[in-house]
Amino acid sequence: MRLIGGVASSDATDGELLSAHIAGDTAAFAVLFRRHQDHLWLTARRASYSAEDAADSLQEAMLSAHRTAGAFRADAAVRSWLHRIVVNACLDRIRRNKVRPTVPLGEEAREPRDPTDRYADIDLSIVVEKALFSLPPEQRAAIVAVDMEGYSVADAAAALGVPTGTIKSRCARGRQKLALVLQSVRADDTDL
Repeated sequence: MRLIGGVASSDATDGELLSAHIAGDTAAFAVLFRRHQDHLWLTARRASYSAEDAADSLQEAMLSAHRTAGAFRADAAVRSWLHRIVVNACLDRIRRNKVRPTVPLGEEAREPRDPTDRYADIDLSIVVEKALFSLPPEQRAAIVAVDMEGYSVADAAAALGVPTGTIKSRCARGRQKLALVLQSVRADDTDL
């Protein structure tokens, strides 16, 4: 363990940082979170309806990871463990928010740009987001992990806590549903 004045060093491994956190080092978890913050934020954003839901889910996930770090079994990488906690927090929030679905406009919609580019980007973003959220949460999580984040099927299975065959079938079914939804949108556009 690399400690500098009782504070975990940023060159420590993820496992060392988690062990230091469990042992009582108050700065170790912050170093671990900063190391993976960008990836975890993208994961939360892709698995959530809005940036606000993603932020709330990420915060809930990190609180959960902070509290339950002692239960980490080291049968997966720390990053995969954190990823799974974030995805589960997002799925929980989606289930809680089912009664009030919304489609937020992204931050880029507020920036002044060429109106043609901006509207095309917004339209495409809304169409893809609606199509993605028409999937059941389990299929959406599998597709986000494999197709959007580039995880292998085995890594996605480990992160989501399901067998690889389940990931394969969720991705296949989800892709079929996405193709149908996006084809109907494309057909609607050509009718105009």
